[in-house]
Amino acid sequence: MIYKFKIVGHYFLHKCIKGHNVNMNYYKALAGILFLTVVSFVTGCDKIDDLLTFTITDQTTIRIENNSPLNLPFEIATPDISTNANQEFQNNNTKADLVKDIKLEEVKLTITSPNGKTFSFIKSIHIYVATTTSDEIQLAFADNIEANTNTINLTCTKEKLDRYIKSDSYKLRTEIVTRETLTQSIDIQANLKFKVTAEAL
Repeated sequence: MIYKFKIVGHYFLHKCIKGHNVNMNYYKALAGILFLTVVSFVTGCDKIDDLLTFTITDQTTIRIENNSPLNLPFEIATPDISTNANQEFQNNNTKADLVKDIKLEEVKLTITSPNGKTFSFIKSIHIYVATTTSDEIQLAFADNIEANTNTINLTCTKEKLDRYIKSDSYKLRTEIVTRETLTQSIDIQANLKFKVTAEAL
C-alpha cells in the first residue's frame, strides 16, 4: 500500500514539474516529504485500529421504603456489585493493564414493583459509586423529574471509572428526594452500561 502511494506521489510531482526548470534535488525532497506523510498516516490508522471498544453491563435493585421522608433527601445503599471485569476483558480479547478508559454510557431505571407505579413521585435522584480503595464520586443523576412512566434514563457524568470497574466490586449509594408520601415500598431496577476502550492482546 505504501509502495503504491510512493509511485503515485512521484507521478503526480513529475506531471506538476513537467515543462518547468525545477532542480531534481528539490523534486526528490518533495517526493520524500510526501512519502513520509503517507507512512505517518497509515501508521496512525493502524494504531487506531488496534483499539477495542465494548460495553460492560451491571444490574442492581434500589428499594425505597414506605416510611421514607417527604421533600427531604435520604440515602439508600445497595449491596456490593461484583464486576467480573477480568472475565469481561478476556471475553473481548484484552486485559486490565491494556484498558485505556472506562466511562458510564447509560443508567436506566425501571420500577418493577408495585405494578403501575411511575416516577412521578420522585423529585430528584443522584447515584454515587465508591470502592474500598477509591473515593466516592457521582455516577449519574436526574433533577426536576416529571415522568409519568415507569422507566427513566439518568444523565451520566464524564468521570473516568477505570479503578472502580477494574476492582472486584463496587458500592452504589443513591440519594433521593420524593414529592409524595409512599404507602408501600417501591423496587427500582437499575441497569448500568459502561463503555470500555482498550488495546487488543
